[in-house]
Amino acid sequence: MTIWLDQNSKVLVQGMTGSEGRKHTQRMISSGTRIVGGVTPGKGGQTVTFEEDPVLVYDSVAEARAATGANVSVIFVPAAFTKRAVFEAVDAGIELVVVITEGVPVKDTAEFYAYASSSGTTRLIGPNCPGLISPGHSNVGIIPASIAPRPGRIGLVSKSGTLTYQMMFELADIGFSSAVGIGGDPIIGTTHIDALEAFENDPETDCIVMIGEIGGDAEERAAAYIAEHVTKPVAGYVAGFTAPEGKTMGHAGAIVSGSKGTAQAKQAALEAAGVKVGRTPSETAALVRAIMEPRT
Repeated sequence: MTIWLDQNSKVLVQGMTGSEGRKHTQRMISSGTRIVGGVTPGKGGQTVTFEEDPVLVYDSVAEARAATGANVSVIFVPAAFTKRAVFEAVDAGIELVVVITEGVPVKDTAEFYAYASSSGTTRLIGPNCPGLISPGHSNVGIIPASIAPRPGRIGLVSKSGTLTYQMMFELADIGFSSAVGIGGDPIIGTTHIDALEAFENDPETDCIVMIGEIGGDAEERAAAYIAEHVTKPVAGYVAGFTAPEGKTMGHAGAIVSGSKGTAQAKQAALEAAGVKVGRTPSETAALVRAIMEPRT
């Protein structure tokens, strides 16, 4: 079983004709993703060829969905046009919208997050995220096919794209049910808690890995949720133990102010909730192995 994405997912690529969209569409296809069309206004009727197979481009998401039955869209358009692209996908009734674009203005994200939430039908992942993968089923975003692990029983949710890749690489021999990169901007669609709930309810996920980073209180809120609602073992890692106070580190949401948002505070909250927390990604992977060993 997977969360939110499986072999039957029909995926549109908004911005497929651009260089990034084209490159990552090829990677998704190499992972077995079912790409049913691209969307670029003004280029409807054109095709883009991947592995000798032409993929049709449509002028709008509504047109593409009507023609293909698509239920997932991944967005590779420039930041200035991302809000419009998300609104279009929501209006077309797309169930899962994955926003890869970085540098989206927070005001725009707030608006399209509220719009997607009010629709009652669209789940938003991102922006500024690597996407999600259900190994052996589908891969939507920029997760490299070369590190895709085999299917397994670990669920992963991470703010950091790079650490998503590292954890998948370190535990590739055990395998993952699904891995979700939620992004680290101040406002994001799907949260740690959303993924924790989904993995808790997934009968084929035995262990959950949660990766956070400095800034904000998302990890503390996730820790409170784990303490109350999660019965499966959870291992965690918080990036940023050596980050200087007051300096943004990588993601727009990764900034420490005084004692608030520090890696130390987040680690303490997670450990109080029963999460086994590593000080490095490799240490966290070792904790996961110890959890999974009796189960394999």
